[in-house]
Amino acid sequence: IQAVIDANIFPVLIEILQKAEFRTRKEAAWAITNATSGGTPEQIRYLVSLGCIKPLCDLLTVMDSKIVQVALNGLENILRLGEQEGKRSGSGVNPYCGLIEEAYGLDKIEFLQSHENQEIYQKAFDLIEHYFGVEDDDSSLAPQVDETQQQFIFQQPEAPM
Repeated sequence: IQAVIDANIFPVLIEILQKAEFRTRKEAAWAITNATSGGTPEQIRYLVSLGCIKPLCDLLTVMDSKIVQVALNGLENILRLGEQEGKRSGSGVNPYCGLIEEAYGLDKIEFLQSHENQEIYQKAFDLIEHYFGVEDDDSSLAPQVDETQQQFIFQQPEAPM
């Protein structure tokens, strides 16, 4: 992977992933996803800095189920690194979730939860649940409950006089 980086081939591969004819885009998707799978954290960050997220997200809407899976796998590898970075920094924030959302990737992944291919459906479900799931609900936002009456207690807002 480092030899491909040193030869400055990834910028060309990402351009192919964005603009080329579909069969060529498929091959570029395999190369990028393989790099996210076997690459070091620095190499994966480099691919993200080149803009690999949006074209991978764009592939989530193609009819070729295998390429959708390849794109999902690449995104999962990137999200896994982001999760590690969030834990290491102490923020707990995955920096790549926002990039995927900006590329409309989350919308596309959510849509894939209704895909006819069971593996794609399951991968989409798992990605959303693991990386985009709602944090613990804030119980302070829920209305209080009167246990004796078994009903909610709503506070009247105080109106300024």
